[in-house]
Amino acid sequence: MSEFNNVSVVKKANVYFGGNVSSRTLRFADGSSKTLGFMLPGEYTFNTGAAEVMDIIDGELEVLLPGAEQWQAVKGGESFDVPAHAQFTVKIHTATDYCCSFLS
Repeated sequence: MSEFNNVSVVKKANVYFGGNVSSRTLRFADGSSKTLGFMLPGEYTFNTGAAEVMDIIDGELEVLLPGAEQWQAVKGGESFDVPAHAQFTVKIHTATDYCCSFLS
């Protein structure tokens, strides 16, 4: 899906790691939410509340998921799942455009 219809957008950006990672929150009529974001090259560790699906729209990265011993390569057009209440780390190799869907 290349676009979302009938959403509300939170105007204030979510800014992390000195501006190297930013996103905007989208809220849907059914109560679900997603973030659309952009990450510059670097290594970043995130903590989750809800479970997430990270869809990589464009870019190249590696992710170290909870319980994994090896980094997983991910590129545009691919995705990965992150469990709730977990920590994961990404190494961004090229500027990366992403969509994060929060699961309940």
